[in-house]
This record gives sequence, structure tokens and C-alpha cells, in this order.
Amino acid sequence: MPLASFAIAAYVLLSLAALCALGWMILKIGTLLGDCPAAQARAKAASVTIATGYLAIGAGGIVIGGAVAVFVAPAIAPLFAVLGFVILCLGLGFSNAISTLRAVIAPPQQVGPQAPKADPFADAPPPAV
Repeated sequence: MPLASFAIAAYVLLSLAALCALGWMILKIGTLLGDCPAAQARAKAASVTIATGYLAIGAGGIVIGGAVAVFVAPAIAPLFAVLGFVILCLGLGFSNAISTLRAVIAPPQQVGPQAPKADPFADAPPPAV
């Protein structure tokens, strides 16, 4: 039984370390994107909000994954298989969080009819034949 409790402790520590590292990276990327004065307020507010949601969902996934592995078979192999799956899910969630952060920071797109662009060749002389 001590080997199983070591596996559970290792699972919890490794998965929470990955979760905290990726959450910190979201905050750091939001800080770096906030260096632009035009998007500073949006970047900081969005990075805190997105990181908070990411950490909450990731922690829930870690708990669910660990519970499933322990109830299925209290041994080392299922815990580390679930650890790999949890890390994969955290990575996918991280990429989604960064995509959301970039979408929030991006300048708003104009909706509706746009003015026609001027023809750059309108004043050009006709081609010589």
C-alpha cells in the first residue's frame, strides 16, 4: 500500500505543478501582451479571468482523473496513464486559453459595409504598346 500512496502523491504533485506552471504562463503572456498601451486594460483583465477559469477547470480535471484511476485499480500504472492524459488535456486547454486571450486582445473588427478602397492605378498612364 505505501507504493500506491506514493503513486497518488506523485500524481497529485506532478499534475498540480503542471497546472500551476501553465496558469503562470497564461498570466505572463497576458502581462507581455499588456505592454501595448492600446490593449493594456483588456490584456490584464482578460489574462486574470482566463487564467482563473483555466485553473478551476484544470483542478477539477485533475481530481476527476485521479479519482477514476484510484477507483479503477489502486496501482501505479493507471495513475501514470491518467497523469499523461491529464497533462495532455491541460496542454490542450492551455492552447485554447491562449487563443482566447489573443482574440480578446485583437483590435475589434468593423462590422457592416466598408468604404470602397481607392484604385491605386487610377492615375497611372496607360501602358505603352
